[in-house]
Amino acid sequence: MPTYTKHEPGTFSWAELATTDAAAAKRFYGKLLGWTCEDMPAGPDMIYTMNKVGDQYASAVYKMGEGMKGIPPHWDSYVTVDDVDATSKKAVANGAELLKEPFDVMDVGRMSVIQDPTGAVLCLWTAKKHIGAGVIHDPGAMTWNELFTSDVDSAGKFYASTFGWTLTPHDMGPMGTYTLFGRAGQKNNVGGMMPLGPHMKGVPPHWLVYFAVTDVDASAKLAGELGGKILSPPMDIPNVGRFAVIQDPQSAAFAIYKGAH
Repeated sequence: MPTYTKHEPGTFSWAELATTDAAAAKRFYGKLLGWTCEDMPAGPDMIYTMNKVGDQYASAVYKMGEGMKGIPPHWDSYVTVDDVDATSKKAVANGAELLKEPFDVMDVGRMSVIQDPTGAVLCLWTAKKHIGAGVIHDPGAMTWNELFTSDVDSAGKFYASTFGWTLTPHDMGPMGTYTLFGRAGQKNNVGGMMPLGPHMKGVPPHWLVYFAVTDVDASAKLAGELGGKILSPPMDIPNVGRFAVIQDPQSAAFAIYKGAH
């Protein structure tokens, strides 16, 4: 796969794990996804760990501080935008809540955190020195981002008006309607959206990060052996690929995926 040197506005560019035990998370994901980890100081008493796939940065891990008490461990998805301040303002005008106002992350970029009108949280990023992931779709790297929401109509309108995403619904039979997010004039889709199903009772709307693997079944088995919990066992999406949803030992959920082609 190619090395990324930039990410187009409106595309997912980074995934970041907020956890209660960074050392345990690094061991789990390092063995499961083959990451090598680089610890970087990021202010008083904080270490920001950059995870590498090959020689490229692919994602990050950090231990949640006191200010995040009560928030469960989780993966955050980042979307690159031209102007974090302007896009944050537009998101709020479209019904989002601004959880973190735009701020500079040293000299690497500028970001904000929004909560869409249905309750799912998303990070916005304007790159300076750090573009986000240098590798996507390779085994161990982020490969897809998917919204589970209680209101697909409201969510679809929000993302279309905020990022200019196109919406293409697909009938998935018993699984319901799956909506692909795209960008006008672009062949590759940005991400997907599903309604929260009855089996997800009590689960709040959220963005789920998918990581590429070479063998979904073997990786799911290994995740279980490493202390993870299988939330959705390996299953096929006809003509698309195979995936499983896993909860890491600290309770953050993520998915693994291998394309059919």
